[in-house]
Amino acid sequence: MIQDIAPHVLRNQYIPGKEITDTSRVFCFKDRDFLTRDLGEACFELPERREFASEGPYTYLFTVDSQDYFLLVSDGEVPAGCEFINIRALRQRFLAPRELVFASYTAWQLFRWYRDNTFCGTCGSRTGLSETERAIICPECGRIIYPRIIPAVIVGVTRGDEIVLTRYANRPIHYNALVAGFTEIGETFEDTVRREVKEELGLNVKNIRYYKSQPWAIVDDLLAGFYCDVDGDPTIHLDDGELASGTWTKREDIELQPDDFSLTNEMMLMFKLGREPR
Repeated sequence: MIQDIAPHVLRNQYIPGKEITDTSRVFCFKDRDFLTRDLGEACFELPERREFASEGPYTYLFTVDSQDYFLLVSDGEVPAGCEFINIRALRQRFLAPRELVFASYTAWQLFRWYRDNTFCGTCGSRTGLSETERAIICPECGRIIYPRIIPAVIVGVTRGDEIVLTRYANRPIHYNALVAGFTEIGETFEDTVRREVKEELGLNVKNIRYYKSQPWAIVDDLLAGFYCDVDGDPTIHLDDGELASGTWTKREDIELQPDDFSLTNEMMLMFKLGREPR
């Protein structure tokens, strides 16, 4: 999955007062776009601090191995050889280095959090950064704002050697997926599994078992993967507002997604190989 970058390590601990150096790498965002340098063969890199005339401010994000990464909000400057690309094009255009792909999504999540909390949602005052932790603080009312993480589930609904594969409705995604949905207030993950499967497929389920989790920073998600068995009538009654299709599919007929970034793809692969938790 996208976060599987070993032997590389993302060190996301916030370090107050971390100073930028000439060789620190910079994520420079402009709305949904960020600066990259295309190295060919689906590889890319980020510009270094010394390539920018801007004095910042530069905000420390995290470290990958021993390489520090900082955030700069674009003022229009484009270092030589770089270009702005849409963050959603990253998955289609660049596949390596893998640790930088993962770092890019994580940086995008942090950029949006900083941008969207410039002002306090309680009193409207301009906010500032905490000096002790990764948090945004309102100096007027004292509100503390932490990065937003949204829990959601990915669900493999099974019946013996078959699993339900889906296709999203009204989205530019043309490959197989599984049932998915956000956890509502007052719900457990298991409750979310039952509700989402019932809403999207019209099926009841049992034997819900946890598989694995994944951060999916492009939409602030923390995904929890579950398998479950259909309980009773296996006839699918599709919610066509959410899904274009939902089909019982045998293990050997499963077509995987075009890359191995997603929890959804890994769960389909595990079922195809007969290695899902029982």
